[in-house]
Amino acid sequence: MSSTGTTDHEASGPRGARHERDAADRLLRAATRSGAHLIAEAASLVQGWAVLADPIAGAVYSTPAAAAADGVHAAAAPREHPHCTQRPAAGAVLVLAAAPTVPPGHACHVATTTAALLEVRGQRAAELRGEQMRLHTTLIRLLLAGHTAAVTETLGGNRLTHVTVYRLSGVDLPTAHEVLWRAVRPSLAPYADAVTLMGRRDGELVVAELHHGRDDGRILRLVSRLSERHHLLAGLAGPLPLAEMPTAHSDAAAARHSATPDRRVVPADAVGASRLTPLLPTAPYTRWAESVLRPLSPAHQHLLLVWLRTGSKPRAAAALGVSAGTVRTRIRDLTRLLGADLEDATVRAHLLLALRAPAPAPAPAPAPAPGDDDSDSDSDSDNTRSRNGSSPPDPPDPARLESLPDGLLDTEAVRTWAVGLVGGLEPHLRIALACWLRHHARTAPAAAELHVHRTTLAGWLTQCAERLARNLADATVRAEIHLALKATRTGPDDPAALPRRGGRTYRRL
Repeated sequence: MSSTGTTDHEASGPRGARHERDAADRLLRAATRSGAHLIAEAASLVQGWAVLADPIAGAVYSTPAAAAADGVHAAAAPREHPHCTQRPAAGAVLVLAAAPTVPPGHACHVATTTAALLEVRGQRAAELRGEQMRLHTTLIRLLLAGHTAAVTETLGGNRLTHVTVYRLSGVDLPTAHEVLWRAVRPSLAPYADAVTLMGRRDGELVVAELHHGRDDGRILRLVSRLSERHHLLAGLAGPLPLAEMPTAHSDAAAARHSATPDRRVVPADAVGASRLTPLLPTAPYTRWAESVLRPLSPAHQHLLLVWLRTGSKPRAAAALGVSAGTVRTRIRDLTRLLGADLEDATVRAHLLLALRAPAPAPAPAPAPAPGDDDSDSDSDSDNTRSRNGSSPPDPPDPARLESLPDGLLDTEAVRTWAVGLVGGLEPHLRIALACWLRHHARTAPAAAELHVHRTTLAGWLTQCAERLARNLADATVRAEIHLALKATRTGPDDPAALPRRGGRTYRRL
């Protein structure tokens, strides 16, 4: 009789049944403690290793820890690991590798029992998940409302000083939420000096990682895998101080609007990463931007930046968490404050340049001369005013957004950049692109002005995106292309100059 036959016979006898009951009892006791103890007990019973592998999180539990990579690989490619016993368990895959001396029947019994207990634990967790998710959503809302101290006291993390925010959108969002919840296993107690909150608000998933200054990238890796697997688009912002949670929240939404299927997770500081601003002369650029933005408060500048990044008022409203009417009203007020037409494409492009300018260096205060006091300085200023017969000159008027100062965009470096970007476009593509940008990326009015069909214009824009190798869905990219077209224009990019052959038929030059 073969050894396999003897083993199976023994496993089916009274002694084998007793061993199976003992194994089930041990697994049940381990399951009452934690999932990690359950996996460790299963590895002990098969005298090998055991891994619970999640498609997003990787190895959830592993005994020993060195077997994590093998378990994940076996779950991803089961045919390459025929010696492993695998069972689906609680949305993940249980992988057992038994020692050669362990009967196959025993390994299968341990795997089946462990998977069943993991399912029970998963069902119990699912019963509590709804309440926990609502609590997380409430804490996120408190952070957005500015109740930072109350949230940190609830979490019990005194060192939680910064936050990194992710905002995800997509069709499969409910499933993605549950998958990410399982993968992160969020807890309100700080783990490794970090707490992860996640909740759904206004049809999107918001993930806020609270930490003490820098994150370890774990949540970013999980969000990246989740976005690829469930076809989501995500934007991230941070780390920022906890008090700036509303800013991080709106910046993440602005970044998400620049995400594409080729680049599903976009950081806010990479939105419209400029290739133009490093080419501008720093001193005049900074002075002009400071003069332009002088009437604006930081809140005004943030509103304008989010609006220009997202490309529309409804999207800016969604990013800022206010109504579209509120955004329209505030932008009308800022139009009067700046004295410029913010509906003009050139004005918008110039404003975006100003908002992305480097911060001006603080001017050193003049040191008073030894022995001088306030009375002396007052008398000196009075004497100077009386000698000159006039008051000191008034500060210069603020710069205008309609035009840029000389020496800013009319340099050789900027022209070389512009020619390299749009110089290769054919005349009909250049005219169509310029018209479309003037209409703020709206196809219907641009096609009407060009006297072509919308489908024709859409095809031309696709060719432009391919030849420029730029994402035309990004509002900040469109602003720089608009400036490049103006810098390289040798004649009017007028729709009337579009080459034709009778009627609306286009003739290629």
